[in-house]
Amino acid sequence: MKGNAQPSRAALVTGGSRGIGRAIVESLSQSGWSVGFTYAGSHQAAQQLSQELEAQGSPCKAYRADARDFQRAQELAEECEAELGPISLLVNNAGIKRDKPLFSMALEDWQAVIDTNLSGTFNYARSFVPRMMKRRCGTIVNIVSVSGIAGLPGQTNYSASKAGVIGFTKALAKETARFGLRVNAVAPGLIETDMTADLSEKALKRILAQIPAGKLGKPADVARLVEFLAEPSSSYLTGQVIPVDGGMI
Repeated sequence: MKGNAQPSRAALVTGGSRGIGRAIVESLSQSGWSVGFTYAGSHQAAQQLSQELEAQGSPCKAYRADARDFQRAQELAEECEAELGPISLLVNNAGIKRDKPLFSMALEDWQAVIDTNLSGTFNYARSFVPRMMKRRCGTIVNIVSVSGIAGLPGQTNYSASKAGVIGFTKALAKETARFGLRVNAVAPGLIETDMTADLSEKALKRILAQIPAGKLGKPADVARLVEFLAEPSSSYLTGQVIPVDGGMI
């Protein structure tokens, strides 16, 4: 690894109380990482998860935070490192969807998705990257979407936000590689989470017909890739966008 510092095994995952974020938190924790994660509204789920992992002997802290709040992200950089040690892995996972055709999309539907998914990624990267640069080691994994690569109807806001994070990933990787940092993105396809649970049977069949693997992915499929990107075995990977989509795109 470029740089003289040895990375700690401390990570922060945004939006880690459920779905893909929860799977990432669990996977990292089971692999010996000390993990902090943020949550916005799922207080009970967040506390239950942190308590379960702590009971298993893995340091785990839950932090209430809205990804859109830059000041809170700055505070958490101090708080997390005081409680968990130097953060060497940041996973920007927090995100929302408000799917509608553009002709019926309200401004607030556009703004909320852009502010959470794109600006939220900036908020946490901006808060942790200078610390990583000073230590000359660190890894950032941004959770994007196949929607940000291919574009999906009814998701102009979501597709734009995730495409923005892809551009952000590639630019930041080039900026920080000489400081020993790596920045990559993981692009899930259709994964079994709360976000897909409300799909109608008809919509699900239509989407499955477009997936060569013929099935939905599991949150653990994404988590395992994130964990790989955090390890020294992927030390020559930076600026990449890796789909986990069953061959969808």
